[in-house]
Amino acid sequence: MHLFVDARSPIPIRRQLTEQVKHFIDDGSFPRNQALPSIRQLASTLAVNPNTVARVIEDLKRDGYVHARRGKGVFVAPDPPARPSPSLREAFLRDVTIRGAALGMTADDVAVGVSSLARVRPAPLRQSVKVLLVECSDEALDFFAEQIETRLPVRVDKVLPGDLPEAVRRRKGANPWVAAVTSFFHLPDVERRLGGRSIPIVPLLAKAHLETLRRLAQLPPGTRVGVVSADAETTHNLEHSIVGAGLPNIVVVGSCAANRPALKTLVQQVEVVVCPTACAERVRSLAGGTMQIVIEDRALDARTIEMLAAILIGQDDDGTFPASRSVRRGPSGPPTRPQPASRRAGRATRPGA
Repeated sequence: MHLFVDARSPIPIRRQLTEQVKHFIDDGSFPRNQALPSIRQLASTLAVNPNTVARVIEDLKRDGYVHARRGKGVFVAPDPPARPSPSLREAFLRDVTIRGAALGMTADDVAVGVSSLARVRPAPLRQSVKVLLVECSDEALDFFAEQIETRLPVRVDKVLPGDLPEAVRRRKGANPWVAAVTSFFHLPDVERRLGGRSIPIVPLLAKAHLETLRRLAQLPPGTRVGVVSADAETTHNLEHSIVGAGLPNIVVVGSCAANRPALKTLVQQVEVVVCPTACAERVRSLAGGTMQIVIEDRALDARTIEMLAAILIGQDDDGTFPASRSVRRGPSGPPTRPQPASRRAGRATRPGA
């Protein structure tokens, strides 16, 4: 049985079950003339009131989806109502659900929101899919995996770059992931390891929080700012995000990973350091208590979520993707690590990364 209920959902259980049964009859999961479990069995399996199940059966009878046979039980109708364009309907519902997820909306949020406007309810996704995430530290993997899984109906396989060859070897055969997500720094290697599998690769984009930029914008003109994070790649991305904001009142002196010797030099050259909570104590110890620290615990750029959502929406019914949906290449090969464009915020020579 595929049926399930969510007792915490704002959608009534009666409506949840009625629409699910209709959906499964539409797609053939419940074949025509197949006997349905008894009311008592359904109530016991789903842990719902038998009276609720009885009302669901009456709703389905009224709409022509099932019929009762005296002494034998309830059966799927031999000729249930045909909804127009079932494949287009399925694609539309999946599109709406995934786009809603990309905006932070659950299936229930979408359903209730649509119901308030037009008295219709889209079906939730029936199962999640896997996304490969390749990042350079366990901290980054945990952070970005949580960001992705809370926004989209997917499960994330977290893999360090050094473990990628073994992860790919263990998953031979059909494509185990609907997409791979990684930073520009690791993209060429991930693309090489996944070569021939037609798995789309989505660039991992991180950005500074708006609150961080707001605090930086309030600093006096000419304030010298340094950027620190747990590893060189994350530090580079955060620096790129801050410089890209174009704040005219600050000079980004440079960036440095928290475990590099150059950090001490950077701290001596700046008045403010932007860093995550995990690095703040290290920066304070080097600054001697005189440094202003702006805490920046990263946020995933919405563009990454939007690209993943578009891939999920465009997924073929058999779980494969056209090769053209993978990351585009320029004329000289794979995408390269992005470089900050010209901007109003000044930038001095970085002490080291």
